[in-house]
Amino acid sequence: MAEAVEIDNNASERMLRPIAVGRKNWIFLGSDHGGETAAILFSVLGSARLHEIEPWACMRDALERVTRAKTEDDLREMLPDRWIAANPQHRLPLARSNKGW
Repeated sequence: MAEAVEIDNNASERMLRPIAVGRKNWIFLGSDHGGETAAILFSVLGSARLHEIEPWACMRDALERVTRAKTEDDLREMLPDRWIAANPQHRLPLARSNKGW
């Protein structure tokens, strides 16, 4: 007996929507430097999402600590996997299968 397969791709379209919408908006970043800054921030937010970290808590902590960092190890402590291990209270309870990831 043949298995029924859904004929829609809503999940994949939802995943690509931010990229398609962003493509239009990124034209107006103002300068190359603005584009680089936006890319860095999107990368940080994407890493937070991937590691199920509450993004504002992570960004706030990183911005407070980055100026005090003296060594590479100080910076490594701000990497998402190490940061969430030190701050488990900021883990978001996400179910990836239900969020279209």
